[in-house]
Amino acid sequence: MASLPYLFCFVLVVSFPQSAAAAARAGDAFQQTVRPFLDKHCGACHNQRAKTAGIDFGAYPDEASALESPGVWERVQRMLSEGKMPPRELPRPPVQDVRKVHEWIESRLETVTRRSESNPGRVTTRRLNRAEYNNTIRDLLGVDFQPADDFPADDSGYGFDNNGDVLSLSPVLMEKYLDAAAQIVERAIVAESPIAETLERYLAPRIREDEATSSPNPIAFSPQGSLRIQHSFPRDAKYILRLRYVDRRNLGTPKPGDPPPPNWETAPLAVSLDGKRLQVFDIPPNEYAKRQREITLDVDQGEHTIEAEFLIDTTKIIDHRAAEYDEPRRMLFIDHFEIRGPFEPKSPPLTASHRKIFVCGHANWRHRPGCGQQILGDFARRAYRRPVSQSEINALKALVHLAQDNGDSFEQAIQLAVQAVLVSPNFLFRIEEDPDSGEAASAHPVNEFELASRLSYFLWSSMPDERLMERATRLELRQPEVLEQEVIRMMADPRSQALVENFAGQWLELRNLALAAPDPDIFPSFGDDLRSAMRQETELFFETIMREDRSIVDFLDARFTFLNERLARHYGMEGIKGDYFRRVNLDGRQRSGMLTQASVLMLSSYPTRTSPVLRGKWLLDNILGEPPPPPPPGVPELEETKTASAVTLRQQLEIHRANPACAVCHEKMDALGFGLENYDAIGRWRTHEGELPLDTSGVLPGGKSFQGPAELKVLLRSQKDDFARCLTEKMLTYALGRGLERYDRPVVDRIARRLADEDYRFSRLLLAIVSSDPFQMRRGERGK
Repeated sequence: MASLPYLFCFVLVVSFPQSAAAAARAGDAFQQTVRPFLDKHCGACHNQRAKTAGIDFGAYPDEASALESPGVWERVQRMLSEGKMPPRELPRPPVQDVRKVHEWIESRLETVTRRSESNPGRVTTRRLNRAEYNNTIRDLLGVDFQPADDFPADDSGYGFDNNGDVLSLSPVLMEKYLDAAAQIVERAIVAESPIAETLERYLAPRIREDEATSSPNPIAFSPQGSLRIQHSFPRDAKYILRLRYVDRRNLGTPKPGDPPPPNWETAPLAVSLDGKRLQVFDIPPNEYAKRQREITLDVDQGEHTIEAEFLIDTTKIIDHRAAEYDEPRRMLFIDHFEIRGPFEPKSPPLTASHRKIFVCGHANWRHRPGCGQQILGDFARRAYRRPVSQSEINALKALVHLAQDNGDSFEQAIQLAVQAVLVSPNFLFRIEEDPDSGEAASAHPVNEFELASRLSYFLWSSMPDERLMERATRLELRQPEVLEQEVIRMMADPRSQALVENFAGQWLELRNLALAAPDPDIFPSFGDDLRSAMRQETELFFETIMREDRSIVDFLDARFTFLNERLARHYGMEGIKGDYFRRVNLDGRQRSGMLTQASVLMLSSYPTRTSPVLRGKWLLDNILGEPPPPPPPGVPELEETKTASAVTLRQQLEIHRANPACAVCHEKMDALGFGLENYDAIGRWRTHEGELPLDTSGVLPGGKSFQGPAELKVLLRSQKDDFARCLTEKMLTYALGRGLERYDRPVVDRIARRLADEDYRFSRLLLAIVSSDPFQMRRGERGK
């Protein structure tokens, strides 16, 4: 529905120059000209009861009250310049009356703009959103872990989820932070305390001999003869394994002079670790009575399997009193294991994240007294993204001493201190402080470390690296040549992929692709592989424009894209094989730029059909920067008909626009959407809607016309300054983490003009934003 449908109930396609005399008489002009004009031509629609498009002109009885809402008059001015009003069926006001109203708007907006130029705005203290938290943990500690994936979803404000006004901290999220911090330090820090030597015994299972045989003198013995156990070794180290075996009859060696019994033989005893044989002991008959053997094990921490067995059938060993028995007997069996250790424990391998924290460089358990100060000072500085005071370090050292007093090792105590840092507001929030002076209420520059954080979270969604921190320490970041060097460096860094995922993913609404659900009966070829390919095409396209520093106008009509076999087949393009994406030239094709990429086309469609309204709205929102207001209450939805119907979607929308309350906005919105009707709801090219040929022509307010998507893109390229302004507004909103206000308009205008002067290069947009007052300054808490 339309942007201010009866906003003035007028508007001619005329551009009126500002009159200095009219500006001087602006106060009288409002009462003598503007107010009567509103009452006569606009009051029927824009009153307290109807409030069409949310506008009640009755709320502005005088100029002072009108100037409190400059945004309303800015929208009115846009409606004037685009010739959207009055509706064609209504009479038009006299040209001279329209001229006077236009002069008043121009003069007063200029006055408001001049007053606002010194206001850089104020950003609410922001907590890290989920993407920023994961990336910051990655860069701070070097751990391959994304704990924020389990956090509650972040709210969005002004189209982005890094807006400080909506990033609240709930009790559930605080619990998640505590749990995540504990998991992070376990992964990041190798912290094992010294372990004492222990002795553990494993007995073989036993039965009484008379339960298995008719022995007249029963004893308890192990029926298997072998023994197999599993043991958890607490540390990489050496251990002594002592195994005891039993000579069932306890025979001892033969008496001196007695010949050895002819049936005794050497008994080989094998010892294995995790199925691998370590040693075989050959036990001769005269050593049966020794009953035990030892072996030294060098094992890694963890659970291992140990087994000992005799390699001959000991039931065949017959002693010199064999005549007493009428059946074979197992003469030797394993009785028990003893495991003692650890001895000479090995230090666990130190991870890269551990070394990143323990900057003193000493081995575990060999830290010197000054290590705590050095470790905690460095880590807190990087985590808080600013220099830290000695009192802050002392508070963390107190935690370390407390943990050590309770028996923890130094490494375990550092774990506790790091965990405390990770749940501190200084880490979880991006805090910017006003100076302790009378300037706190006025606009003032953020300090260099705050500027470094603004840069890194804008371009990387992560913390500043050491290069940025060094620049901030030397107070260099505000120097234009240094700032440009850093932006170019950061764009080339792989971490700038975050700008693709987080800015482009929200500006172009790519995150919503996961929720898109085309009707499987109508689009049976659609699947998750195609969904993934759609998103990857657009992300690679955005990334290329960024990394090659191309013109932002290429977003509208670049003659290349990125395809794999699945997406190329979807587009009807042959000769592309394999799952990997490659750059494809689109000259002579029916596609160019992001507007004809399947991701954008599917996001601006319904599950069952295309929607010129949604596509037109998407263009107004994201390309031209003219988001229409929501439809007024009581306007019916467009009735859906089957594509095989004798009535096309265009004809249905013409009926819908017959409602005067809808006509103004839909006139432009629908026309833009019709230019993309050659692409179905999942982005395939088509020429018919059912059996009816498609009409993809459009006429915009003001008389500009086009035929099909190619001419539509030519028309949009001719409005590249509008696109530059729209993209500037989107990216400045993302960079600042707040919504733009009326006082930001001069900055947006300057950036858009600078882009035009510098060939619309992507890097120039970034540089203009980070050089702007709203990015480098902030208003004091009591400032206006």
